[in-house]
Amino acid sequence: MKAMQDVCADLATEGTELARLVADLPPGQWAAPTAAAGWTVRHQVAHLALVSHLVDLGVRDPAGFEAETAPVRADFEAGMAAGLAEGLAEPVPELLRRWAAERAAAEQALAGVPRREPVPWLAGPLPASVLAAVALMEVFAHGQDIHEALGVPYVFTDRIGHIAFLGTRTRDLAYLARGLEPPAEPFRFELTGPSGVSWAFGPEGAEQRIHGPAADFCLLVTRRRHRDDLALTAVGTAADQWLDIAQTYLGPPGAGRGRIGQYHV
Repeated sequence: MKAMQDVCADLATEGTELARLVADLPPGQWAAPTAAAGWTVRHQVAHLALVSHLVDLGVRDPAGFEAETAPVRADFEAGMAAGLAEGLAEPVPELLRRWAAERAAAEQALAGVPRREPVPWLAGPLPASVLAAVALMEVFAHGQDIHEALGVPYVFTDRIGHIAFLGTRTRDLAYLARGLEPPAEPFRFELTGPSGVSWAFGPEGAEQRIHGPAADFCLLVTRRRHRDDLALTAVGTAADQWLDIAQTYLGPPGAGRGRIGQYHV
């Protein structure tokens, strides 16, 4: 995969492009509902501002991060909702300004940390490069919701390679979120990036295998598409079952997306 600076550069580019999309929205579009039940475009942006703030805080002030995120670790959904409320209470221009400032601070903080240095995060410390991929995944996932709500197609680039990597690294989250035991046997992932580049993760001789377009894989692991709408193929029972439950983010899995036109929480 790409070097740490490239992760940060890709994170900055994705954030900038999404910010441009929402910069001049009329008031009615800020209230446009997204596929996440009860969330509007404004909710999505407020959530991204919160994530950027927490990333920056984790790098800059680990003790402050632990104190501020204690409610989230105690009750994930309630804690995140409380953090979201502050952004929702702001006028849109102020929310946009704060998101831009928090985004820039997080990007700068991550770029200044050695890639393997652990940084506090909600499920425990992560290497800085992995946390950068987590932040990129958040922008991608919630950006999908915003693009869909506004009817603007998202253009996939090889920047999603970091999200594909994260999806393979966090394979076991899908099981743990459901109280299941992860399988002991490894998976092999063989994915094709938007430019045609090939990415492979996991032992070459693994019997459990998943392959297909990296764009589809990223939509799957962020639970933005149902597997039946994606061109992903599994070999092996465990790999096939994983495609039904895959997720690369913390928190309850929810029902996931139905097939196209049948969105669920």
